[in-house]
Amino acid sequence: MTMGPARRVEASARATPLLPHGQRASLADVVPSLLAGLGVAGFANALQLTPTHGACLLLVDGLGWLALQEHSADAPFLSSLAAGQEPITAGFPATTAAGVATIGTGMPAGQHGIVGFSFAVPEGGLINALSWHTHGGGHRVDLRERFVPEEIQPRPTALERAAAAGVQVILAVPEVHRGSGLNRAALRGGEMKGVHALGDLAGNVLVALSAASGGARAFCYAYHGDLDLLGHVYGVGSLPWRLQLGHVDRLAASIADGLPRGVRLVVIADHGMVTVPEESRLDFDTEPALQAGVRLLGGDARARYVYTEPGAANDVLATWRDVIGDRAWILTRDEAIAAGWFGPLVENHIRDRIGNIIVAARTEFAVIRSQATPKLSGLIGHHGSLTPDEQLIPALVHDS
Repeated sequence: MTMGPARRVEASARATPLLPHGQRASLADVVPSLLAGLGVAGFANALQLTPTHGACLLLVDGLGWLALQEHSADAPFLSSLAAGQEPITAGFPATTAAGVATIGTGMPAGQHGIVGFSFAVPEGGLINALSWHTHGGGHRVDLRERFVPEEIQPRPTALERAAAAGVQVILAVPEVHRGSGLNRAALRGGEMKGVHALGDLAGNVLVALSAASGGARAFCYAYHGDLDLLGHVYGVGSLPWRLQLGHVDRLAASIADGLPRGVRLVVIADHGMVTVPEESRLDFDTEPALQAGVRLLGGDARARYVYTEPGAANDVLATWRDVIGDRAWILTRDEAIAAGWFGPLVENHIRDRIGNIIVAARTEFAVIRSQATPKLSGLIGHHGSLTPDEQLIPALVHDS
């Protein structure tokens, strides 16, 4: 009998965290390898890609390796590319904001500093890194002027470096992302082509890479987010999720079929996902014991950052470990950094963005906030942690 996503996580509950920068390649290796294949100097080719003069990187938000393996019949083209291949790791936290920043910079979170879905910024608040607004209840405030994206993530992106080397860099991303804080922080350097649906996503990719047919070097980053959305709402493996996976498969196949000769398509994800039943969600907003000594609660439901009041860290750590038990790995900031959760290096100016305590789910478990973020708390699918369901992602290569 095929093991479903929730049972897989239960089976791994006693395992150690799947560190994102161990023996296998990680998401931070993808764009550097693609640019090395395009002949851009200064990038390591960890994926050992052969030279080419054009490449499309298609990011399918939320497409975990294990979920793709389990539902291979719904995605025949992607499954054919996956045959005989190994997955890569997403990086911690396994969430879109951090993943997109890792893709765009070619660096793990400890260096690019977009350390989660929401994280602490100076003066004591939380920033929602997807929307670049304040996070958690009340009126949302746009923070792009107060916390300038180019200052939150000041390092040159891999895309900027590619463009400076003469590569034509195009972003085929949703039009609503134009000018977003995350795009400015992580994906600056490319010319944006706003898309509205699957048709113009594929169309913009093919137009962008048509330059490669004449020998010019071209790179196109393309993003599709609806599989992640349906996983959140209905759960991984649900009928809507499987039907959307089929649409994603046909999208990838249509791009592959239309690419000029000698151009590469690489399909990746930013994270996988876990279906968390309602009874496995712990509500911070109704648990006074968890609230004691806590100043802010950031991160994702399966990768929480607990920011403590001065002098309260030890008591908070003991309480959270007592209440949650073996449902999560619960480490201090220093322990998680030393263990390599955020990569081999965490820059000094980034340390305070990480919670004093990190709570990473190891079973089908999540810490929600029913009052501060009721819509997010009602979702079925969650991600962020260090389990195989969330960490293992595809890196599927098709050369035309």
